[in-house]
Amino acid sequence: MNRREHLVAMLAMAGALFPATKLRALEARMEETDSQYGLLGQMMARPGQRAELIAILSEGTGQMPGNISYLIGEDSANPDAIWIVELWDSKEAHAASIKLPAVQAAIAKGRPLIAGFGTRAEFRPVAKAGA
Repeated sequence: MNRREHLVAMLAMAGALFPATKLRALEARMEETDSQYGLLGQMMARPGQRAELIAILSEGTGQMPGNISYLIGEDSANPDAIWIVELWDSKEAHAASIKLPAVQAAIAKGRPLIAGFGTRAEFRPVAKAGA
């Protein structure tokens, strides 16, 4: 798969998960920065706990140095699954974020609501929308 096909596939997936307004904001942020590290992951909440888990994960992600975007989306096929797409300045910035008190608190609070994990992929963003 070439770079353009890869980007189209990622944007199609993001388009299925996130509202158009969030996608436009993400595209604008990507134009302003040079993200070097990305993560895409699926997380399964315990049955009936997805909304609460999303709220907890959202609490701890407001101010993370080096974070370009942290998007959480509800899986449309699985009522207990969520997808998280993260763009970072560097892999080191992501690793450092795990040590932040707000992130540690969100992890501790959310852990009992997590039933498991699905697909996870690390990637290096190589093209921006419209490129």
